[in-house]
Amino acid sequence: MATHTGSEGTVKVGANAIAEIRSYSLEETADTAEDTSMGDSYRTFKTTLKAWTGSVDVFWDETDTNGQVALSVGSTVTANFFPEGASSGVSEKYYSGEAIVTGKTVTGSFDGMVESTITLQGTGALTLSTLA
Repeated sequence: MATHTGSEGTVKVGANAIAEIRSYSLEETADTAEDTSMGDSYRTFKTTLKAWTGSVDVFWDETDTNGQVALSVGSTVTANFFPEGASSGVSEKYYSGEAIVTGKTVTGSFDGMVESTITLQGTGALTLSTLA
């Protein structure tokens, strides 16, 4: 069984890696509709629509014009999540999909780094592919 450390992963906007990533998350969900009928002993459900969201936590870097800066609120981007890393020539799995940037938060404190959280709402399918 293969396991991976979080430090192996990366997130890209199109082909451009986002700089200074601290962490990321990716969530895929499915709505359900109840189809229980009279006489059933247990409630039953059918899958209806699927959705996905993501977020990326970074150390804020205003010079990352193809990554962090390209993720402006309201823009639509191709988001690529590489849990195993993105080494070319290696068969590694990654998730990809079109997403709308729904939020960007920048925080800082007197004794810490300036950080940012970028949130994404998937629009359409999230696909799992293999990096060739």
